[in-house]
Amino acid sequence: MDDNAPEQQQTFIEQASDIVSAYVSNNSVPISELPGLLAGVHAALAKLSAPAAAVTEAADKPTPAQIRKSVTPDALISFIDGKPYKTLKRHLSRNGLTIEQYRERFGLPRDYPSTAASYSAQRSELARSLGLGQQRRKSAAVEEPTEEVAEKPKRASRPRKAKETA
Repeated sequence: MDDNAPEQQQTFIEQASDIVSAYVSNNSVPISELPGLLAGVHAALAKLSAPAAAVTEAADKPTPAQIRKSVTPDALISFIDGKPYKTLKRHLSRNGLTIEQYRERFGLPRDYPSTAASYSAQRSELARSLGLGQQRRKSAAVEEPTEEVAEKPKRASRPRKAKETA
């Protein structure tokens, strides 16, 4: 990577000068501010091309007691912002995580819930009251007697032509 450093530095200087010249052609800038503007644009370009430093937050692994306290009947307390949520899916997707990544990041067990118990029970009761999941049971009960159908009736044949008598 050190072999490309002088070429990359030259590229940044050229890009910075192109950007500054385009900016100055459309905006009024005092001559005394040009070196600062050029240096600022060059620094911004260098910063953009630098490899992203590990932007890992110092995620302290919660203790087992903190994990137990984060799971309440009405809500789950997020380890990201400390706020209560009925379901973590939307909150985690806003933060660019899946439930698996969240569990791994904070050292949570595989069976750590992603939905509050009361919310899950409420949704389950709603589904039962709407009769969801009952259709299969009813159709299975109806299908059993139909399997005991007697022989297939013979197909009726066409009547024969009458013989002509001479």
